[in-house]
Amino acid sequence: MKTVICKTYEEISKAAAEEIASIIKEKPKATLGLATGSTPVGMYRELINKYENGELDFSEVTTFNLDEYYPISKDNDQSYDYFMRKNLFDHINISQGKTNIPNGSASDPIAECEKYEKKIEENGAVDIQVLGIGQNGHIGFNEPGDYLHTVTHITDLTESTINANARFFESESDVPKKALTMGIGTILKAKKILLLANGRSKHEAISALLDDKITTAIPATLLKTHPNVILICDEEAYYG
Repeated sequence: MKTVICKTYEEISKAAAEEIASIIKEKPKATLGLATGSTPVGMYRELINKYENGELDFSEVTTFNLDEYYPISKDNDQSYDYFMRKNLFDHINISQGKTNIPNGSASDPIAECEKYEKKIEENGAVDIQVLGIGQNGHIGFNEPGDYLHTVTHITDLTESTINANARFFESESDVPKKALTMGIGTILKAKKILLLANGRSKHEAISALLDDKITTAIPATLLKTHPNVILICDEEAYYG
């Protein structure tokens, strides 16, 4: 695992955007695995700047998002579909038909997960998968447990994740209690994985990632089995 330690959030965002940009420049038809949450917002801002400056062309890029709340409608301003449009898709020249996000309002969530997994497989390997990391070590919405799912699935959110996400909703009771998420196996099929972390609250999870143990109690530790992971974090996340 390659580790890049930055002094500021802005440095994390710029370094992450450079990793994404290099993939697109090398392979215009690249497939990107994208994440939501507060951590990648700066990276998306940097990618928009690169597009506006004529450095990047997204017209042939395909994207697959990690996850989506369930149930939630696309026009809900807390949906990840809305998030991606607001923070990236509406500001670049990507084709709407090439952006993929699990459908949080699907009538049959299990069938939706199967369809999403199949679409990823049919598209071919993700060239770079962006990940954040939860305070409890979750990646995507693969929460700690006795076992982890390998493929895209519907999952219950833990109380700690619900509490952490409550700041985005009017009240904690409004936070969806389930999510559709890529499985650990789906994530690990990506050619390269880019993990972003900032802030002291992520230090415990990052420390577990960097030690010599693998446990489903901290799902991010499964990333140690992947041959090409880049961790970009700030000093607080790394040193505590």
